[in-house]
Amino acid sequence: MPQNLDNRLVVALSSRTLFDLEESHRLFEEEGLESYSTYQIEHENDVLNPGVAFPLVRKLLGLNADREDPLVEVILLSRNSADTGLRVFNSIEHHGLGISRAAFTNGESPWRYVGPFGADLFLSAQAADVSAALRNGCAAAALVPSAVDESPSDQIRIAFDGDAVLFSDEAERIFREQGLEAFRTSEKSAAHKPLSGGPFRNFLAALSRIQATFPAQDGPIRTALVTARDAPAHERVIRTLREWEVRIDEALFLGGMDKTAFLEAFGADIFFDDQRGHVERAAGTIATGHVPHGVANEDA
Repeated sequence: MPQNLDNRLVVALSSRTLFDLEESHRLFEEEGLESYSTYQIEHENDVLNPGVAFPLVRKLLGLNADREDPLVEVILLSRNSADTGLRVFNSIEHHGLGISRAAFTNGESPWRYVGPFGADLFLSAQAADVSAALRNGCAAAALVPSAVDESPSDQIRIAFDGDAVLFSDEAERIFREQGLEAFRTSEKSAAHKPLSGGPFRNFLAALSRIQATFPAQDGPIRTALVTARDAPAHERVIRTLREWEVRIDEALFLGGMDKTAFLEAFGADIFFDDQRGHVERAAGTIATGHVPHGVANEDA
């Protein structure tokens, strides 16, 4: 009988997010595919250094320790060919990562395999691939390359922006078109009307299912909502999460304050936001993913 991954949290990611491939990527851009392929084959036994998503992936795969039925499946989706991708698999083996499934597409966009693998989340350095995955209903983010230290804690801490990430951008549109006071008035009047789900709603639900298998106060995953909203716009968010029956461990209503210090205090392993400014400010110390979705990204 064919295997399926229905009962697992499935995370698909590109080789450039798992490992530091920026040097060879620059070679590809400057000298072309043939030089890149030759370089990768000549260095296929040279172990790649961890990339921005590596600490998160190691922690996620750690959830499978001593389990016959794994909780998490991590899948590599790479624009490499199978030939040039051998270096990536050698590095996976060296680092002891439990990754066995992959798609190598030899230059073509690999996002089309997100659906067949049943991925709950797709992480890539290619914004176009991320946008395509989002349009097809998968939570996806473009990770900003940065050197991020691995947290000493084994607990996985994931932070989300609200509007246009966990929730739809319906309220954000009112804010941008009519201003702050109109936004607050609208959200207060709609406090009992749940917001529509955004691209990361199902990913949060998948995390919540894993959390439910562990004691509430001692679980391996902790989540946070980190939003620019404040009172009175907080109530609709709280009631929406209650309606969805999903778990958020911490909720930070910052009223427009910069998010970076709060993300550091939370100890986020990764943060997802639809606005480039928030992502770029946090990227120096925290793995951050830009979610190119909603009204904030329409001009782009």
